[in-house]
Amino acid sequence: KFMDKYLKALKQNVCTICVDSTEKGACTLDKSESCALELFYPQIMEIVLGSKDEEISIIHTKLRATICSNCRDGAEESCYLRKDANCSLDRYFPLIVETIQRVESGKL
Repeated sequence: KFMDKYLKALKQNVCTICVDSTEKGACTLDKSESCALELFYPQIMEIVLGSKDEEISIIHTKLRATICSNCRDGAEESCYLRKDANCSLDRYFPLIVETIQRVESGKL
């Protein structure tokens, strides 16, 4: 499937280093917590793949405008997860974008 290759690459490149995972990349978040990467995967993919020639700062602005406004943990200006560096999307943002772009270009 088309999206499987992206998800597999993200799990290998992001989840394995995430502070909320085991050494093998298995998520340790409980049911009351959520991973922004997993929760908003379709929107993240749409934004990153639709922003191929844009600078990373522009992609970051688009992601925050789209994802943060729909996140259950608060709007962009009041996000306690991001303030505490606990938002997976914010914490690993450059690696997430790089991984998606590398898969898209055939380098992963």
